[in-house]
Amino acid sequence: QLQASGGGLVQAGGSLRLSCAASGRTFSGYRVGWFRQAPGKEREFVAGNTWRGDNTVYADSVKGRFAISRDNAKNTVYLQMNSLKYEDTAVYYCAAAYRPLQLTVGVTSGDYDYWGQGTQVTVSS
Repeated sequence: QLQASGGGLVQAGGSLRLSCAASGRTFSGYRVGWFRQAPGKEREFVAGNTWRGDNTVYADSVKGRFAISRDNAKNTVYLQMNSLKYEDTAVYYCAAAYRPLQLTVGVTSGDYDYWGQGTQVTVSS
């Protein structure tokens, strides 16, 4: 079970930090990723990393503004979002998959097996 939280309403230029907590398991050996889906649009990849955190990928639209990190001791993954824009408005989902030997980051929905319920991020212009 993945539980995403931290969404909310923020003005453009502001910041939010999303959290994704795992219950009943640790993130050890799991690649993790964040996706988002805006109204009327398909779900898109935002950021992801390998379980050791040694390989991280960001969508071009968030590069330099968002940062994914994890605290394996707390079984939590974070998405720090800075300089938020109106177009960042979406429901954000965290995802995970057990891939201890994978050195690449999953960038499609099919690369993940477990999903959180989503948390709404609304950026006002």
